[in-house]
Amino acid sequence: MKRDPLAGKIPVTLITGFLGSGKTTLISRLLRHPDMDRVAVVINEIGEIGIDNDLVKMSSENVSLLANGCLCCSVRTDLQETLRALFGEKRAGQIPDFDRVMIETTGLADPAPVIQTLASDTMLGAHYRLDGVVTLVDAANGLAQLAENPEPEHQIALADRIFITKDDLVTENTLSDLTAAISAINPRGEIWRCNMGDLHPRDLIGLGLSSARAGDDTLHFLGELKPQADSRTPREAYLGNRLPMRHDPAVKTLSLRFDQPFTWASFSAAMELVISLRGQDLLRVKGIVNVEGNPVVVQGVGHVFHPPLPLDRWPSADLGSRLVFITRRIEASTLRALFRAVELMQV
Repeated sequence: MKRDPLAGKIPVTLITGFLGSGKTTLISRLLRHPDMDRVAVVINEIGEIGIDNDLVKMSSENVSLLANGCLCCSVRTDLQETLRALFGEKRAGQIPDFDRVMIETTGLADPAPVIQTLASDTMLGAHYRLDGVVTLVDAANGLAQLAENPEPEHQIALADRIFITKDDLVTENTLSDLTAAISAINPRGEIWRCNMGDLHPRDLIGLGLSSARAGDDTLHFLGELKPQADSRTPREAYLGNRLPMRHDPAVKTLSLRFDQPFTWASFSAAMELVISLRGQDLLRVKGIVNVEGNPVVVQGVGHVFHPPLPLDRWPSADLGSRLVFITRRIEASTLRALFRAVELMQV
């Protein structure tokens, strides 16, 4: 097999969540964890975290080196420049080496533009890869926030793993209602509970595709199988299960399956049609596509797609193409019709 195109790229984890969800508490505890010694954490404002007593020295103008070896970097301009600067200073030996990045977004941020940045910036794509999106949800206020604001719904919809925080402040009935609401938005996101930022760094990593070598991790990344990672994971989710329904949902997860192989030209044409007509309502896409008998992983956010990744083999006996769309006000029948239109044009 050729060189693995993901080998050597620095994995990036996005940590998001609405205002008051506990991101600052989580980041503060992570920065002090001994296993964060080779991690660079990008935050919006170092002063909010209160790490002054843990500083060893200022490694550069923007980067603080902590006593445990973790790097803490504030966003001075935009994220692209920050990540470029981090990699440049790492390569030049101006800051200690790191092999992972965690990015804290603001409470009102939509994670999609950050994911698109990693996919569309050629320099960043050469050195970094998205490992996953982690979203924190406030148990006490989550239901009200979902009812009143669009941002938490988008943050949950794009998440690979969701942590419910402050669960000690609410009843089990409230937790059950919140879990159901989260599952209705993102039925394939793992839901864990987290109190006072009490997480191990490993709970936030290993969520994305790390290799072109197929296996169980590939299926996990695609959302086909969610085995219980530990006792805090309250459920399992399988592709094709009946999904929980909400009244008049704006954001929904749709699964499409195609048994006939595609050519890359026909699949690309179908996706280009979807993007051109409904790109503003296409939040995220993940899937494995049978391209003339060969498995190819595709993923994108909005109208921006990562480069397709050919796998070394099929990860299971299932050779069908399957795509998971997270959409806003798009029905599965609409997507199927667009793919069918392209199929008829190719005949």
